[in-house]
Amino acid sequence: MMQSDVFAERAEQLCRDALICDMVWPLDFDPADTVGNDYSKLLRFKHAGVNLLSVTLAGDRHNSAQALAIVADARRRLAALPEVQIVHRIGDIEAARRAGKLAVALHFEGTRCLERNLDLIEAFRDLGIRHNLLAFNSANSAGGGCADANDGGLTRFGARVVEEMQRVGVLVDLSHCGPRTSLDALARARRPMVFSHSNAAALAPSFRNISDEQIRAVAATGGLVGISGCSGYLGSHDDLASAVVRHIEHVCQLVGPKHVGLGLDVVFDGAAISAWIRSRPDEWPVAADPHWPGFSYVLPEQLPEIVAGLLAGGFTNEEIEDILGRNWLRVCEAAWQ
Repeated sequence: MMQSDVFAERAEQLCRDALICDMVWPLDFDPADTVGNDYSKLLRFKHAGVNLLSVTLAGDRHNSAQALAIVADARRRLAALPEVQIVHRIGDIEAARRAGKLAVALHFEGTRCLERNLDLIEAFRDLGIRHNLLAFNSANSAGGGCADANDGGLTRFGARVVEEMQRVGVLVDLSHCGPRTSLDALARARRPMVFSHSNAAALAPSFRNISDEQIRAVAATGGLVGISGCSGYLGSHDDLASAVVRHIEHVCQLVGPKHVGLGLDVVFDGAAISAWIRSRPDEWPVAADPHWPGFSYVLPEQLPEIVAGLLAGGFTNEEIEDILGRNWLRVCEAAWQ
């Protein structure tokens, strides 16, 4: 038997046995932005072996009333799916796994939907919002975005948001934030923080990727970097699974395998999301390039390919199980308390 076949068999077994968490999936909450991500696709993750999936519902494109309506609609739809269980606390993840269900957590991408009302952080938490990005590409009242030419850093209001999120047990997520804003927030960490779906700028110099300094800073909080499966952040349009492995390896070389996980950010219709991005050049600098090829994505069914690549790179079963899910479980447990 060839060595590659041995890795493939071991990878399939690990994907069957391990807890697998993918902490970013942008659920299609706006019918005008059809990208193929809808409730019918949830079971695709379950069938691929994912145990915990966190879905993006609202953020910086919504006010608080819109966000509330979106969350209410999502809760109704998810409750109607017998193979899905909404996560409110850490024990719900294992309970769903034992019951053969997909555990689904909810999150926001941006804080405009709070409308500067700190009380809404706890209120949305009680409805299932367990992590929240501070800003999405562009500056808001909390801080700067990664697409801004100048990142002014965490604002005074943003500092209060960070403190309140940590107080009530909402995980602080710094993906899509500007570098200064993220480092300002990390300096205020009393619980682990994360970049839920950000890759290494040292390997792929995208506006969305993060520096080695940011990686070390988030690891110092006990947190992690979730690796995205988006081609634009991987720096490759070919063999995306191998590119995911390279970014995992880079983070591990910097801070060790306890500080990396998966935030694949899968979009099933890459052409549709690329067209949407081209219509929003203020938020997406790549849209200014007429030769930009658009985004493509690692699919959930490719998880065994990623694991086989990690095995071939010398990672142990224990390290891979940490990367697949146990690191996220540890971080969520510490942040949600």
